[in-house]
Amino acid sequence: MKNDLLLLSSSTIHGSGSLAYALEPIRDFLEGRKEIVFAPYASRDHNGYTRHIQTALDPLGLSVTGLHAVRDPGLAILSAGAIFVGGGNTFRLLRALHYLNLIDVIRRGVADGSIRYMGASAGTNVACPTMRTTNDMPIVQPPTLDALGLVPFQINPHYQDPDPDSTHRGETREDRIEEFLEENDVPVLGLREGSWLLRNGNSLSLGGEQSARLFRPGTDPQEFAPGNDLSALLSTAPRFDTGG
Repeated sequence: MKNDLLLLSSSTIHGSGSLAYALEPIRDFLEGRKEIVFAPYASRDHNGYTRHIQTALDPLGLSVTGLHAVRDPGLAILSAGAIFVGGGNTFRLLRALHYLNLIDVIRRGVADGSIRYMGASAGTNVACPTMRTTNDMPIVQPPTLDALGLVPFQINPHYQDPDPDSTHRGETREDRIEEFLEENDVPVLGLREGSWLLRNGNSLSLGGEQSARLFRPGTDPQEFAPGNDLSALLSTAPRFDTGG
């Protein structure tokens, strides 16, 4: 079974235009495709967001179709063979994917190799089994926190290290992930800005210029450098608190 995923920590990094830092891996990932459908549901302004992504991908000669503008989003995804799920609020994004019945469409398409999935920020978070490691506020209520499960572990996009010079005494990102691990038995990969994960079948690698920080229950965090093989994470058997 071949699964093709490109999971970006973010669409924009400091000093760079939208997706500019990742155009090369996007070009390689899409292998000459001329069309991609875009899920703008993490933002309220679907039309504006789609135009923004079209501009960002113009250098690759890609035509971007917003799923909000088509009669049958599921059919559009299957026809294009490639989907980009953008960032924004993860709760709003996941609610839309469930209400539009796109969860199973995307899962099946990625599993059988007919769909290539690219996500950024919230779009990366929903590629995990659940959205529980998002950084966002619950501005809306999805029917469930269960997400696409395209990878069997959790990702924390936009992962930030504690600032040793900060006077802020609230929880750090690491504190929050460790709290998550007190209740759930699943690795969490802190994906820093400017980095991405590329999956091809049973192979998973870290790309970009930043290292990633891996958290597991009961062990010290590990750092992985760009280019490292993370394929072992694909054998994860996640166990989540279900409230029972």
